[in-house]
Amino acid sequence: MPPARSRLGVLLLGALLTLVFYLLLPAAQHGQQGRGAANATAGTRMLEGGTPVFYREVSAGPRASGTAGPGRPDVLFLHGQAFTSKTWEALGTLALLAGEGYRAVAIDLPGYGNSPPAETVATVQGRVAFLDRVLQELGIWRPVLVSPSMSGRFALPFLLARGDRLSGFVPIAPVRTKDYAAEQYRQVQAPTLILYGDRDTSLGPQALQNLRHLPRHRVAVVPDAGHACYMDKPEHFHRALLSFLHQLR
Repeated sequence: MPPARSRLGVLLLGALLTLVFYLLLPAAQHGQQGRGAANATAGTRMLEGGTPVFYREVSAGPRASGTAGPGRPDVLFLHGQAFTSKTWEALGTLALLAGEGYRAVAIDLPGYGNSPPAETVATVQGRVAFLDRVLQELGIWRPVLVSPSMSGRFALPFLLARGDRLSGFVPIAPVRTKDYAAEQYRQVQAPTLILYGDRDTSLGPQALQNLRHLPRHRVAVVPDAGHACYMDKPEHFHRALLSFLHQLR
């Protein structure tokens, strides 16, 4: 075969192999992504006493059974007045944590989203009992409790009464922080990340003023973010949350 024709044959063979490689690459990448993809679960559980609660959970790959990675606490998300458990799914928060090996669960509080109202949560004691039953029914053991805004009505009394049942606490400008005395906060030993947006000029600073009495707290301020800082700057919020969670391991 003449040298010119031989070189042409080599070039054509190289081009063909390159084309085959690029055709197969997306399929290989898709297979890798599929093995690590997050699986979403949603449903309603009936608590003791007949109170139904709706929840969402995202578990990654082999942890689809709801088992967290070794040394990683479960994370339970509550929500604010204008939001539901869907917020944490839509922001990618549940999937992000699942990808990091955490069991991440978000619930609709009574009267919000897909959870019907419940008279049992009209009192402080009833709200503490409600979260007690949620943890029991969903099999959540010593979680990190994430509590924005309105959900402080549930989270704060639970923190003060059941702080030993938490691996950590993440208040995001919660309501009702001024309802409790500094000495009550000083009794809590749960590691705490106080989060708020720098444009939240009301509940954010008020929560910081009161929650700073928690002995094991740190503070993260989300720049250029308002009251729902996780909505305004989700990437910054996620970095702060993950940094805190990694320190608990």
